[in-house]
Amino acid sequence: MPPEEAGAHRQETYNMSRLRSSSMEIKEKGTEFLRDQLDAAQKELKLKDEECVRLSHVRNQLEQELEELTASLFEEAHKMVREANVKQAAAEKQLKEAQGKIDVLQAEVSALKTLVLTSTPSSPNRQLHPQLLSPGSSRPRGHTRNKSASGALQLQTEPPPTDAATNREDREMDSVLFAEFLSWKEKPGLDRSSAFISRVFREDIGPCLSFTCSELSQSVQRAVENNSLTIEPVAMSSLPTVKDIECGGPNGCRTPIETKCALSGMSRHCRHRIKLGDKENYYYISPSSRARITAVCNFFTYIRYIQQGLVRQEVQQMFWEVMRLRREMSVAKLGYFLTEES
Repeated sequence: MPPEEAGAHRQETYNMSRLRSSSMEIKEKGTEFLRDQLDAAQKELKLKDEECVRLSHVRNQLEQELEELTASLFEEAHKMVREANVKQAAAEKQLKEAQGKIDVLQAEVSALKTLVLTSTPSSPNRQLHPQLLSPGSSRPRGHTRNKSASGALQLQTEPPPTDAATNREDREMDSVLFAEFLSWKEKPGLDRSSAFISRVFREDIGPCLSFTCSELSQSVQRAVENNSLTIEPVAMSSLPTVKDIECGGPNGCRTPIETKCALSGMSRHCRHRIKLGDKENYYYISPSSRARITAVCNFFTYIRYIQQGLVRQEVQQMFWEVMRLRREMSVAKLGYFLTEES
């Protein structure tokens, strides 16, 4: 082989070896690059799998909480519906009871209007109030009721027996008291801002209902003002008694012993008891305490009659009736009272 051809052959062989070497290097670098890309892709995929697992856990937790919340809301809604139904039933029951009470009260007002036409605290109609009849009386005395042609109720008073030795009680109207009463009569009520009501509370009601037990006295006064005080007689069987041997008989007799009056604190024969409003407690009271409370109640009753428009009298007659009721409170405060004959 000529030297030129041998040199060319060597040169070609050298170039081929270099080309193979370069191709191997490129292949190795490409493989390494792809391997790095694969590792990065696997790491990223792993992170995404972990994120998917976490999000799936969060979703399950939210679904569970949503189910619990929905169940709680439904339970609360059912509870509210049940309570609403119970309240509605109670309200309907109260409405029926209130309507019944209104009917009864309207009937009582109509009856009271008829009573007031023929009866006042100073001159009660004994036909309409049988409890005022004396024991053993066969017919009512004093006022009798007749019907006129128009059907209106009128009073006929029997002339009192004349007695030359009997002193007559005179009276003279006080201008200040009458002016206060007239001012109150224009807008009757129990508001103490009125000079008339304020004077009565200060001079009559307060002193009359001022007992030794001040706290109970205030409660009694509030109950009287609110028309929520109840006075009832005590059954003899419920009173504490002692056996009276001198009465004779196999079992003897039982005599009531004295009990302490809840208002005065003194031991007396307490034949009545009071209850304040809706409270369950009863308080035994003496005859004197009962007379004082009754005097105040009579005054409030007449004042309420005027306030409701049930009194059909001249204003002067109303005034003197109020003065008589005030005098009863003053007399009761001084300890004077009537007792029932047994």
